[in-house]
Amino acid sequence: MTHVEDELTSQPACWTRAAEEAGRHRDALPAPGERVAVVGCGTSYFMAQSVAALREGAGQGETDAFAASEFPHGRSYDRVVALTRSGTTTEVLDLLGRLKGTGTRTTAVTADPATPVMTAADDLVVLDFADERSVVQTRFATTALTLLRAHLGLHTDSVVADARTALTTGLPRELVACTQFTFLGRGWTVGLANEAGLKMREASLSWTEAYPAMEYRHGPISITTAGRAAWMFGEAPDGLAEQVRETGGLWIGGGLDPLAELVRAQRLAVAVAAARGLDPDRPRHLTRSVILTPDAAETA
Repeated sequence: MTHVEDELTSQPACWTRAAEEAGRHRDALPAPGERVAVVGCGTSYFMAQSVAALREGAGQGETDAFAASEFPHGRSYDRVVALTRSGTTTEVLDLLGRLKGTGTRTTAVTADPATPVMTAADDLVVLDFADERSVVQTRFATTALTLLRAHLGLHTDSVVADARTALTTGLPRELVACTQFTFLGRGWTVGLANEAGLKMREASLSWTEAYPAMEYRHGPISITTAGRAAWMFGEAPDGLAEQVRETGGLWIGGGLDPLAELVRAQRLAVAVAAARGLDPDRPRHLTRSVILTPDAAETA
């Protein structure tokens, strides 16, 4: 079993623990009414998109999501939450350093307590039980999202039950054989769709795209045909499933909680990698953390 397989199968237990610990971290996480930005890089950025949509949808306050390198420093926030598995990513550390002493409170959610982020942020949440050996993120990202979902009062035991179902239910055989994958979301699940596409690219070198579901009709559906799949996270817009089937493409409707559907997509990435003779633990051109030299960081 690869590291990524071992880690993705442990997600139900990690989610349960994160939900149980959410109350202990209440003071480090955004309070109702705060103006908040959630930042990250790669997978963490896509989780930030989901967190921001969930928090605003819950009426907790204005919440934006940014790639750490694209943070708008001219904009005022009460708190910035940085999601960073490694605690060493250059863009995140640079951002937290620039925010020191500005009056904006910072929180880091990380997996490793022995990294520079521990002194870079004002408040800390350490999810070391969800750390990973694999370069490809699975359980840390979903566990961090579960923690924040629970903090908002939006996590239930049924989410964990759906994750177990996602791990034990077989994937459609024709899905693994597809040559192209499009992931679709609405609201908070747009971030999940983006992350599913990233997992497929990282682990299996697949041609993937991701869109808000209503945008799929505005051009992207033109690539859909036999041997290509469209996978919906959450409730689909009326008529979209039928339109995809009319193209000859494979429609996958998400019947589980959207976060559990992401677990199914992670499994698909591993399955496609195996079918293509690839090692998902060693994705091409990737490392666990992007750490730039001072010259490279300044250029970026």
